[in-house]
Amino acid sequence: MTTDTHSPRQDYQGRKVVYRGAASAPLYGLGMIGALIYYLGQATTFWLGVLGFFKAIVWPAMLVYELLKFLNM
Repeated sequence: MTTDTHSPRQDYQGRKVVYRGAASAPLYGLGMIGALIYYLGQATTFWLGVLGFFKAIVWPAMLVYELLKFLNM
């Protein structure tokens, strides 16, 4: 029987993972909150409020779609 002295902890060597480029996350969050307030403020029934919630989640996709439609692309 052999003993394996190689463990995953030995390969670690103190490396640190740094995620970059996450600056758009707070902007998206603020936009979602603003869209949620807008759509819920415009809702007159419960189901329009539910629809407004889902619209607030996907507002960037609707924005890009309307922009491309406006630019005739």
